Amino acid sequence: MDHPHHHPAGQPHRIDLVVYPGFKALEAVGPMSVFDYANVHLRQHGRPDGYAVRVVAAQAGAVQSDTLMALTATHTLAELEQQEGGPGCTVVLVGSRNIEQVLAASPDLVAWAARVAPRVGRMIALCSGSFFLAAAGLLDGRRAATHWSVAALLRQRYPAIDVDPDAIYVRDGSLWTSAGVTAGIDLALALVEEDFGHALALEVARDLVMYLKRPGGQSQFSVQLASQGVTHRDIQAVQTWVLENLQEPMPLAALAARAAMSERHFRRVFVQETGQTPSAFVDAARLEGARRLLESSSQQQGGTALPLKTVAARVGMGSEQALRQLFVRHLGITPQAYRERFGGPGRR
Repeated sequence: MDHPHHHPAGQPHRIDLVVYPGFKALEAVGPMSVFDYANVHLRQHGRPDGYAVRVVAAQAGAVQSDTLMALTATHTLAELEQQEGGPGCTVVLVGSRNIEQVLAASPDLVAWAARVAPRVGRMIALCSGSFFLAAAGLLDGRRAATHWSVAALLRQRYPAIDVDPDAIYVRDGSLWTSAGVTAGIDLALALVEEDFGHALALEVARDLVMYLKRPGGQSQFSVQLASQGVTHRDIQAVQTWVLENLQEPMPLAALAARAAMSERHFRRVFVQETGQTPSAFVDAARLEGARRLLESSSQQQGGTALPLKTVAARVGMGSEQALRQLFVRHLGITPQAYRERFGGPGRR
């Protein structure tokens, strides 16, 4: 299989992991582990290492993360810029919990990214690291992902970027961006699959007890959390009511009435505040409620799981068929398959 990242045979892909004080530790170490496991499996197949990973920072030496851990940078940004680029080189910019402060303090890193991006095979930003590429003007007119908690900020500050708030990762040409933290591992697995094929990526995913392709987007993790980030009182009150009354029918008119707004005004304010339509929020809330019912072992009565019809009714889906459609549309699997995969220890 011919790969777009064809480079000299036997030469490992160079992965330059760029860190700075306060970077997210798990975002750096997760992908690093993926590339390391890929090398282990390649060796087991009698093949040479596929990846040479280096830690890069403004200065060489220890760089403190957001946890107790520090990484030691062996190369500097200036050195990397002087070295030959090409298709076999990948730069990975790690995100931060305080991306606004880091951005304000790192104009040099933004300018560096702008200069280096055209010379490397892949320029990758994990999580809030997408703001570095955005500030460098690299994402204008392109699709991008970021951590769900800063997706609205990215969209607001850089209107020329097509921000996908649900994507686990996005690839647009040579630029890749991902959602938060563990999504960096999903992206790294996608690189292994692109470079060395499906079978090797699957072996690495098994080692890490990860999905090779996780079902659903990042919004599946954040309906409850995202609703807490909304500042508009009336909209937040409606969201809270939705989450607490999933079994009720929820036509737009009823939700608008709760906020004492006209339907059109309510829908507009809701989208402005949350980045999604009221009906999309209701769907996401119903889906999350159903997932919790299917996951929890407390739903088992005498060893038998709640019938899907009951699960559907409890989250306000009129029928088992409607529940099934919701799951397949958003997660790509049926409620039954979801329960088998994620149900509690008492499942059949």
